[in-house]
Amino acid sequence: MSNLEKHPVEVVEVSEPSDGVTVLEPRDVPLGGPRAMNVRRTLPQRSRSLIGGWCFVDHYGPDLVSAGPGMVVPPHPHTGLQTVSWLFAGVIDHRDSVGSHAPVRPGELNLMTAGSGISHSEVSTRDTTILHGAQLWVALPDSARHGSPAFENYVPEPFVLGDATVRVFIGELAGRASTATVFSRLLGAQVDLPAGTSVTFDVDPGFEHGVLVDAGDVTVEGMPVPLSHLGYVPLGRSTVTISTGGLPATVLLLGGEPLGERIVMWWNFIGRTHDEIVEYRDAWQHDVIAGGNPNGRFGAVAYDGRALPAPELPVNVRLSPRG
Repeated sequence: MSNLEKHPVEVVEVSEPSDGVTVLEPRDVPLGGPRAMNVRRTLPQRSRSLIGGWCFVDHYGPDLVSAGPGMVVPPHPHTGLQTVSWLFAGVIDHRDSVGSHAPVRPGELNLMTAGSGISHSEVSTRDTTILHGAQLWVALPDSARHGSPAFENYVPEPFVLGDATVRVFIGELAGRASTATVFSRLLGAQVDLPAGTSVTFDVDPGFEHGVLVDAGDVTVEGMPVPLSHLGYVPLGRSTVTISTGGLPATVLLLGGEPLGERIVMWWNFIGRTHDEIVEYRDAWQHDVIAGGNPNGRFGAVAYDGRALPAPELPVNVRLSPRG
């Protein structure tokens, strides 16, 4: 998914009780033109840029595609990150510059590693009536961010833990592990809970965690986390308890060891300096938008339409590392 937010509004956390669980509030961001599909973005924001290596969290839907454009994101570039596509409903058609053409389906992980540079498009399929999912980014550590681009698909096997049904799509949880390729210590899992129940996970105290609420009535360590909000659980906890009230719930449990690196994230690029971002933008504009080198850093996507041009960089302002 492309980050089309040219002037991000930086919001702050809405609450932080004594146990340290912080609730991060989403902001609405349109994807595209006048009839844009809206997403709800909880990461990054002023108070927090990263949770482990997770650096970008968008939540969207459920949207009735027949009442709007659905998802239509033309070819756009990425550097220095992995895109983690996870759907609850609908199907998205993914194409990228390493030759991948794959559907994104509910309950399946589509993981794209940008490395030194990749481009891709995402379009909801014609037979999709409801579109509902999350788009997540992981910042690659410096040791991996200049590597080759790649794409893979992984289908986690659901399992039952107490009252919860769990799908581990990245990392390891409750003795179940994903084989998806990652370059830092991470966790990503979908957790479904009936109403009036709870589940306690044993977690790595060296991880920080985030709980994104997709549906239902949820508390994290006793702290209410509203729909589309992200509950942040700091380092040092060996368990995380998620509970439901009067409604069943679906959440994404994200976690990771702190990246330990400061990053510059602008548009769809992640680098370490302002000058790197300028280099990536210039390459995209010259090689792809102007057609100067279709075999350059970002390659080409088999797509019937024009690629997205990069927005203008801020004038007389240098982008600063954060994290």
